[in-house]
Amino acid sequence: MSAAIILISESSLSIARRLQNELPEAKIYTRSALPGCIQMGSVQECTGELFPQVKSLIFIGAMGICVRSIAPYIQDKYTDPAVINMDSTGKYVIPVLSGHIGGANELARQIAHLTGGEAVITTQSDRNDLWTLDTLAKTYHWTVYTTEKSLNVPIIAFVNEKPVALLLDIKDRGTDYLERTCPAHVDIYYQFQDIDFDSYELLIAVTPYLYPEVTIPVLYYHPPVLHIGIGCRKDCRPEGVAGYIEEQFRIHHLALAALKDISTIDLKKDEKLLSVLQSSFGDLPVRIYMAEELRPVSVPNPSRKVEEVTSVPGVSEPAAIKSANGGRLILEKQKGSVTKGNEFTFAVAIQQGVLRGKGHVEIVGAGPGDPELVSVRGRRFLENADLILYAGSLVPVELTWYAKEGATVISSASMDLEEQFKWMKEFYDKGLLVVRLHTGDPCIYGAIQEQMAFFDQYQMSYHITPGISSFQAAAAALRSQFTIPEKVQTIILTRGEGRTPMPEKEKLSLLARSQSTMCIFLSAGIVEEVQRELLEHYPAETPVAACYKLTWKDERIYTGKLKDLANIIKENQLTLTTMIVVGEAIGNRQGLSRLYATEFSHLFR
Repeated sequence: MSAAIILISESSLSIARRLQNELPEAKIYTRSALPGCIQMGSVQECTGELFPQVKSLIFIGAMGICVRSIAPYIQDKYTDPAVINMDSTGKYVIPVLSGHIGGANELARQIAHLTGGEAVITTQSDRNDLWTLDTLAKTYHWTVYTTEKSLNVPIIAFVNEKPVALLLDIKDRGTDYLERTCPAHVDIYYQFQDIDFDSYELLIAVTPYLYPEVTIPVLYYHPPVLHIGIGCRKDCRPEGVAGYIEEQFRIHHLALAALKDISTIDLKKDEKLLSVLQSSFGDLPVRIYMAEELRPVSVPNPSRKVEEVTSVPGVSEPAAIKSANGGRLILEKQKGSVTKGNEFTFAVAIQQGVLRGKGHVEIVGAGPGDPELVSVRGRRFLENADLILYAGSLVPVELTWYAKEGATVISSASMDLEEQFKWMKEFYDKGLLVVRLHTGDPCIYGAIQEQMAFFDQYQMSYHITPGISSFQAAAAALRSQFTIPEKVQTIILTRGEGRTPMPEKEKLSLLARSQSTMCIFLSAGIVEEVQRELLEHYPAETPVAACYKLTWKDERIYTGKLKDLANIIKENQLTLTTMIVVGEAIGNRQGLSRLYATEFSHLFR
């Protein structure tokens, strides 16, 4: 059972049922026999039975009863359930036990949202708007370790705002959060040797490395960014190999806790060594690669003997690099043998894109046009970018106003691919952040294929942040559900055949056979041909919409019948930034208001 609701004040049964609807598998316990509830004897006896079984206990009623009931059973914040107490009206929701580790603080906020009440959080880090060090690891999938006897030692130093050095060896979603929300008593460093430890009382290190002992407490967070590749002789004996590798990690100052996976070639997939290493290193996933997948990977230590057996010039190095998505080796091939008959090799690579000192390219989908429809992540990249290269007249310039002071913002409208690459490579080679800002969702007619091939060629770190597509904006603007039960269950995203030829099997006339909801991009200039092909299978009276500059300030939308589509486009002089939508799903509803409440209309302007 994930949650138990102990209803002390039975007048609040409706609140308890509301919580039960939102919390999976939650059960309600009451002293009286009530429908859908479990009748309990005394509150304290019930609490004693539930305490070791549930993840969270929610008391509705007087705080004193809650405290007296749980007191005999409290043991440790790492094992005790989250305990919440709320008053009978749901106005005040108070985490009583296991605020951070058990999740009581977060649960209190969730419950307060359900009841319209207030979460009364009393832990110091929350009151002072500080990081919750004991939950960071869980939030960002890091492993946590401290040089002190208890995690409380660094936590107390931090919440009491003692001077703290924060060492960030890598960059990921978690380190991005730490940089953005860094408190005044924390100084950020990117090199261990730059830290003057006499000036600090705590070191927090987000790193895959292990450092020499220092004179102050250290709180390590190890992100899973290391990938180990394994090669071995046939029927390799696994005894002692895990211990040998663990010792080599210590010698080379690598944290075993930062390992993400184990990989090898398919020829070795049944070796017992793999399963032994997997269980020894915390049930890490094992990746198996075919020889043809590893063959293209360049390695520093090729072996002719290995190539004769496996058809690839190495196993451990290319397997590690492949799992790291092209990341570099931080530990080249190591040969090991604990006893005769268990010869093996291993290599370690670090995940592509996490090392600092290297640049990064983020391909960001701008959304359909309205600057407020860019994703939260996309906006964050725009705010931190050193170069924003945006798609000219296709992307509203207002989106670039998120740029920080000193950033370079350039339109690519007049550039060929070579010029675009030159700009991006120049900033990337300086270790800076580049945002390539595309329209809508860049994965739909985004022209990013050639750019990604370039990034791959130069082994550049890049990632895609998707955006809202204009077809989604069209559905919203038309107030239509593009899928209708038992009528239309398919949405087709396509384009007409203009200068870019269409594959024979994707001709509009063939796609039209399904009479699905069809969203046609980039085709206003060839609308007569589009209309002709659609009419081969869609009825002439099928609803259509011509949507020009969706969500832009000068958005225009025209609706009508398929037989009039070409006239609608021409008479209104609609251009390339027009999406054509066809299908019975447009406006398909009965008795629903087409108006939104006027008191909220300002939110849509």
